[in-house]
Amino acid sequence: MTVRTIKENIYSVGVTDWDRQIFDEMLPLPDGTSYNSYLITGSEKTALIDAVDSDFEEEFITNLAKSDATAIDYIIVNHAEQDHSGALGIFIELFPQAKIITSEKGKELLKSMLGIPDFRMQTVSDMEELSLGDKTLRFRITPWVHWPDTMMTYLKEDKILFSCDFFGAHYATSSLFIDDYHLHYILSKRYFAEIMMPFRKKVSEYLDMLKEYDIDIVAPSHGPLCNSPEILFDQYREWSSDDVKNRVIIPYVSMHGSTKKMVLYLTDALIRRGIEVRPYDLGRADSGAIAMDLLDAATIVIATPTVLFGPHPKAANIAFIANILKPKAKFVSIIGSYGWGGKTVTDLQAMTAKLDAEVIEPVYIKGTPAEDNFLALDSLADEILKKHKEKNIA
Repeated sequence: MTVRTIKENIYSVGVTDWDRQIFDEMLPLPDGTSYNSYLITGSEKTALIDAVDSDFEEEFITNLAKSDATAIDYIIVNHAEQDHSGALGIFIELFPQAKIITSEKGKELLKSMLGIPDFRMQTVSDMEELSLGDKTLRFRITPWVHWPDTMMTYLKEDKILFSCDFFGAHYATSSLFIDDYHLHYILSKRYFAEIMMPFRKKVSEYLDMLKEYDIDIVAPSHGPLCNSPEILFDQYREWSSDDVKNRVIIPYVSMHGSTKKMVLYLTDALIRRGIEVRPYDLGRADSGAIAMDLLDAATIVIATPTVLFGPHPKAANIAFIANILKPKAKFVSIIGSYGWGGKTVTDLQAMTAKLDAEVIEPVYIKGTPAEDNFLALDSLADEILKKHKEKNIA
């Protein structure tokens, strides 16, 4: 990526990963991503924020060479994860005078993960400031969005918040700033669902903290910058709230058709009752799309056959994902079928124990569904409708 000016003496020097398709060997990236890095040239000192993924060391160093910086005095590591810090190893060799500025926890992680020596690092505390001469950096320690070491950096004179993973989005674009807010909404929501959802309470806390700041630009670690920050703040307030929608998602897997028949019947039954519903075939579904729906759904119904003595592995996987993402769903249930026995229902209930959701009586049957089983699914749809109304979920 070419070096671009954000404001006078403030530059974007990061790189774009146009072709990356998966993150952490788990999260699909249908539109690539970027590893943002920012250069701030003060009247006395120069600082760099973040050091990109190690796969892009050469491009990153080339970008720095293209910039106006004759020396780099500080590198600010807002977060030690390798997509933010991977190029630090080569950086500290090329710039031996530079001091790494990070949180106390960030220092611990950089030392253990990248072998950065103690003498190259300087820790900062919450609200501490660093002067670059005519520019001042203020550090806010913001753990658990989404690692324990995370902090944000605010450039006071220019009113720029370098927000780290907060307010980011995984997609590659040639635009420095958001130019399509509809597209950004979708990809930002996906990012929030996959990364921030388990930490919603912290997100709300930090949103309140930011009310005291005058912010013109949000500069995240992934995706384009935003010069209309209130749009992002409003979205994050919505997503981090406890509000859910009158929606049911049904992630399912079916080996011989019995469970699928149940899913299709329940889907129609819910539609007839005025409830939004989305079934997801786990053999084909995008886990990021499911995560986005988990962010809004009032009820989750996991549908699976029994494999030997427990749930199908794909159903177990989505139960595990839901359990660690901790969505705001108010209700959860299970449907499906078995051949001769097993513990599928109890296993899935154990796998979703961290969900703060009421369990609605499952419909789990032997063999292919018959008339009485469809009546039970109608009763399940009635119960879901009743529960939604009791919670005033419209």
